[in-house]
Amino acid sequence: MLIQPAKRVSGFTIIEMVVTMGIFAVLVALAVPTMRTWISNSKVRAISDALQNGLRLAQSESLRRSRQVAFELTNNTAAPFTAVASGRYWAIITIPSMTDGTETPAFVESGVLAAIGSNVAVTGPAAVCFNSVGRLVSNTSTATAVTGGASCTLPTTGTPPVWAYGVTVTGADRPLQVTLSPGGQVHLCVQGTTLSPSNPDGC
Repeated sequence: MLIQPAKRVSGFTIIEMVVTMGIFAVLVALAVPTMRTWISNSKVRAISDALQNGLRLAQSESLRRSRQVAFELTNNTAAPFTAVASGRYWAIITIPSMTDGTETPAFVESGVLAAIGSNVAVTGPAAVCFNSVGRLVSNTSTATAVTGGASCTLPTTGTPPVWAYGVTVTGADRPLQVTLSPGGQVHLCVQGTTLSPSNPDGC
């Protein structure tokens, strides 16, 4: 009588499983810090884009309405908006052209900058004003539109002088900033990097 050899059962041994799990754990440990940095950098980029879009919208509204428009950082989610230099939201409001009280500010639009997460910091002027041709304008009598004692002034630092909005997130290694020139040009750049032919993303 012919005896059939026993069939070999395929599968993993305990030793193979332990080695595989050990290698997997090492790879995960190496990837987690990189993933956290990538997520933080992505958050910086998203907030910077939102800030840049808000500034450009304020400028376009000043052109469209042919009047002064204020862009402000605020912590308020609804009107009245109080301008603060480190606000977690932005708001756009028209500035009345009449000072006799016959005209009231008009709310245009608002958006979120850093409402989610306490590890986000946005710095910059509390309020900036665009005139009817989209340029920055100094206006110290904006109390009827921009509350909180904020007034619009022109930048005096830098060559050429610009307003700089900085965006940082804990864990990010690529902080960004949005610069705004007196002519109304909005530029997104990397903080701490000087603009040059080899660094086109510099400030």
